[in-house]
Amino acid sequence: MNAILKNILAVIAGILVGSIVNMGLIMLGLTVISPPAGVDMMDAESLKSNIHLFEFRHFISPFLAHALGTLAGAYVAARIAVTHQMKFALGIGVCFFLGGVMMVMDMPSPMWFNVLDLVGAYVPMAWIGWKLSSN
Repeated sequence: MNAILKNILAVIAGILVGSIVNMGLIMLGLTVISPPAGVDMMDAESLKSNIHLFEFRHFISPFLAHALGTLAGAYVAARIAVTHQMKFALGIGVCFFLGGVMMVMDMPSPMWFNVLDLVGAYVPMAWIGWKLSSN
C-alpha cells in the first residue's frame, strides 16, 4: 500500500478508535456511577443547569474516557503510520484536545476539571500512545 494512503488511514483509524473508546467509556461510566437525581445525561440543557449537583466521582469517567480514548487513538495511528509516527500520534492528541476545548467552552464544569482534562488527558496521553507503539 502507498505510504501516503497508509498514513491517511492511520489518521482515520486513530480518530475512529479513539472516539469509540471515548464513547464506550462514557457509556460504561454512566452505568457504574449514576448521575445526580433528576439529571438527564443525554440532554445538554439538563447537564448545564444541574452541573452544581455533580461530585468528584462524576468527573472520573469523562476524564478516563478522554485520556484513554486519546491514548488508544494515538497508539493506533502511530502503529499504522509508515513515517512520522510521533507526529501522527500527537496530531490525534491535538484533534481530541480541540474537541476538549470545545466541550469546555460549551459545557460548564469546575475549573479544576477543565485544567486537569485539557492539560493531562490529550497531548501527554498521545505521547504515551506513541511511546507504547514503538515497543
